[in-house]
Amino acid sequence: MALLAMMTVVALFAMAAAPSMQQQSTRDREQEAIFRGEQVADAIKAYYLYRRGTGIPPGDQALPTSMDQLLQGIPKPGGSKNLQILRASAARDPLTIEGEWRFILPRSEALVDFQQSILFYTNGAPLANAPGEMTTLQQFAVPRPTAVINTGTPPEKKTPSAFDDDASGPFVGVASRSRRDSVITYYGIETHDGWIFTPLFR
Repeated sequence: MALLAMMTVVALFAMAAAPSMQQQSTRDREQEAIFRGEQVADAIKAYYLYRRGTGIPPGDQALPTSMDQLLQGIPKPGGSKNLQILRASAARDPLTIEGEWRFILPRSEALVDFQQSILFYTNGAPLANAPGEMTTLQQFAVPRPTAVINTGTPPEKKTPSAFDDDASGPFVGVASRSRRDSVITYYGIETHDGWIFTPLFR
């Protein structure tokens, strides 16, 4: 009888701890997604700056069009091998089973939403722009921001259908395909699909 009572208590403790363990597991995956996503953003920046350095004009032509281009790296000056700008693990989204990042295209609705969320999060002060070439890319890729006043209510996001999960072509960032609510926030954003990793706002 005592053994049965003890097993019941242990089972109750296990049931109570399960949600907390699941939340911690989600938090760990989210932190890994942010870490990997920011590595992809850095790789996009390195790729873009390399392409601009070869004389390609600013705009779509200087941006990557596939994750493979980032994984192949960029030529080392005077070397025969490419400089690695992205690890293979960072090219995978840990928040989805498929592991494929969603590409964020220049001038897309998702990018506009992200910009508005950042302005709300910073009370209207944009994040510091990278100098030179990245400022040029930002002016090309993102419409001029409208004034955002932090009234305590986040700006309204577009419906999920506004996001093109199969977008292809030159991209300026990546985001998760997961549309779940997050445990942690990224620039105040509480949904996985709203987290955009781009060199435009760092």
